[in-house]
Amino acid sequence: MRPYETMIVFDTNVDAQSIQVALDRALETIRTSGGNPGAIDRWGKRPLAYEINKRKEGYYVLVEFSGESGTVVELDRILTLSDEVLRFKILRRNERTKSRRVTAQG
Repeated sequence: MRPYETMIVFDTNVDAQSIQVALDRALETIRTSGGNPGAIDRWGKRPLAYEINKRKEGYYVLVEFSGESGTVVELDRILTLSDEVLRFKILRRNERTKSRRVTAQG
């Protein structure tokens, strides 16, 4: 299994419960396709760098997980179909780093 992370930007015009349901659906997709969800970092509402669908703000969530390529394909499909999601990006993390929260010393 390889480590991945995904940044999901949710639409702020939907209620918090809908955002949680969409996030739970994404986590369940990771589990059912053979992956393991890791740390979930909720950044909250933040301004977007540019307007997306006439929205100036988004609710950001960073999810770390491990899985195979099939896990990434299925998660991509689920997030693409979700109406609550404005944008998302799935990246493969460097296998030598344990977590983004660990800061480099120097």
